[in-house]
Amino acid sequence: MFPVFDLSGESRRRMLQTALRFPHVFKARAEDSHKGTFGTLAVVGGSAGMSGAPVLAASAAMYLGCGKVRAGFNQDTLPFAVIAGFPEIMLDTADGLTKRQGINAWTAGCGLGTDAAAVETVAAVLARNRDEAVVLDADALNILSTDAETRNLARGCKNLILTPHPAEAARLLGTTVAQVQADRTAAVRKIGAILGATVVLKGHKTLVAASDTEIYVNESGNAGLATAGSGDVLGGIIGSLLAQGVPVLKPPARARGCTARRRML
Repeated sequence: MFPVFDLSGESRRRMLQTALRFPHVFKARAEDSHKGTFGTLAVVGGSAGMSGAPVLAASAAMYLGCGKVRAGFNQDTLPFAVIAGFPEIMLDTADGLTKRQGINAWTAGCGLGTDAAAVETVAAVLARNRDEAVVLDADALNILSTDAETRNLARGCKNLILTPHPAEAARLLGTTVAQVQADRTAAVRKIGAILGATVVLKGHKTLVAASDTEIYVNESGNAGLATAGSGDVLGGIIGSLLAQGVPVLKPPARARGCTARRRML
């Protein structure tokens, strides 16, 4: 199902066949299960003018079956009282959300901005209980590329996933987009090694590096994903799976996430 190709030495690259379905990834839900059974995801982002980004991520998380989703906005007051179509998503400021307990996973960075409050938010997420899974996207990655303290905190996370597009990857590596695209395999491997994280390098044939020796490539997708917000949706999908305890580092779960991302858009 997952052909192995020799890249160099011990490195391997496997095809993600996202056209297939992997129902065994999601176990049948027990009749006596409840919302607490399926985890709580916290999404933080949404600076002024960018409130839609965390809404996309939080909505995607609900679609994927997360038990509860909280969205925190990097603004002094909430941009709206309720999310249309998803009134069950609980709203807070980013600062307020980082102080809450009972969170299983985080997706941080969607439209967050890079001001001082945003830096404090990312640091607060990374400094929490290190058993909480963390997905960093968008501006959270830009903050990592410029702030040494957040980089150090990131290295201490047990379950950290980074989802850069080529420009964000270039900033993390202190290089150019052209150099990243010239050798995407090397770039995704290097980011993972520097920050001790699983890295999803987005773009044509998205790469997923779960370790230095295995890299997965998503052969599906199309130009329809080349639109604002698709990365926010992906961040919400991954965060939802982490909150639910789904083993997202296994190829089937990755494939399922990519399939859901394509369907939603």
